[in-house]
Amino acid sequence: MAQPIDDFYAVIPAGGIGSRLWPISRAESPKFLHDLTGAGESLLQMTWDRLLPLAPRERIAVVTGRAHGVKVEESLPDVDPANVFIEIDQRDSAAAIGLAAAVIEKRHPGAIIGSFAADHVIKRQRVFEFTVRQAVAAAREGFIATIGIQPSEPAVGFGYIKTGEELDIDDAPLAALVERFVEKPDLDTARVYFADRSYLWNAGMFISRADVLLGEIAANQPELHAGLVEIAEAWDTDARQEVAERVWPTLTKIAIDYAVAEPAADKGKLAVVPGQFDWDDVGDFASLWTLLSGGVRDDVTVVGAHDNVLSDEATGLVVANTDRVVAVIGVEDVIVVDTPDALLVTTPEHAQRVKSAVTALQQRGRSSVL
Repeated sequence: MAQPIDDFYAVIPAGGIGSRLWPISRAESPKFLHDLTGAGESLLQMTWDRLLPLAPRERIAVVTGRAHGVKVEESLPDVDPANVFIEIDQRDSAAAIGLAAAVIEKRHPGAIIGSFAADHVIKRQRVFEFTVRQAVAAAREGFIATIGIQPSEPAVGFGYIKTGEELDIDDAPLAALVERFVEKPDLDTARVYFADRSYLWNAGMFISRADVLLGEIAANQPELHAGLVEIAEAWDTDARQEVAERVWPTLTKIAIDYAVAEPAADKGKLAVVPGQFDWDDVGDFASLWTLLSGGVRDDVTVVGAHDNVLSDEATGLVVANTDRVVAVIGVEDVIVVDTPDALLVTTPEHAQRVKSAVTALQQRGRSSVL
């Protein structure tokens, strides 16, 4: 077995609610705490296991919210409590990853960190490890590295990365400069990107020396950087709570793509390594159905209580989370999610609109089901 990477620290941001997977994913129990694939592990546990060959347990950190800290530690019994960074409230990904970078840099100057979402599904583990090791090699050369996924279809639900000229880096034969980031396209544009093959899906994975990443935050978001450094200075002292409670709510809410990645690309400091592994962000119930069915949508796929689901001449996804019987008869491409206090019925074409139901329930004050 390959040895873990020297001075490499894996960071798992675990803060998103995953509102497009409501009513399974909720504020108190977001999607990363659920076993959505039938693997017997939550998505967070799968992410932890995936990173262990690259970084030992004492070098894996999780950034999560107050509401989830206890559940994260229960879900990951091997995590070092000192490596669970609790956010006072959600300040977006630049603050979350920046906090981990600042604390790790103070503890271990010169460390390389890699950020990997808690709620993605990745297959072909060895290819994943090979890709990360290339990204680490690029980070050792001073680049901020990201991992782009070779598209398997002209998807409109992801941002894209346009690759530029190849880099000559030992141990990173596939690394290239990032020419630019592209926001989520319409279908016609996505088809152009898919045919081009120099466009990769942006999977939100970033690998960098911690001090280099913090330097980019300082250059682009100086107030955010100052706040992160102040919190990090107090993190391992008795002053942590006072400083965090005072400073954290003042931090700028901004995604790491805008605070770090896009400006770094403009300066020629962002590298990308294409990932040839299977990747899915499980962003909605349509993608979950595709993932579980292997893309063959000719039957009803069941998650949960299989014995409670009856189907006849039907196709779709049923998530059965109660003792009720769910009968699906004579309908095609239906999505049914049955929980004790909420029932969702939709189709793959409208799966992205589940988030609007969450918004509507918030506006009605129905927080008990959120």
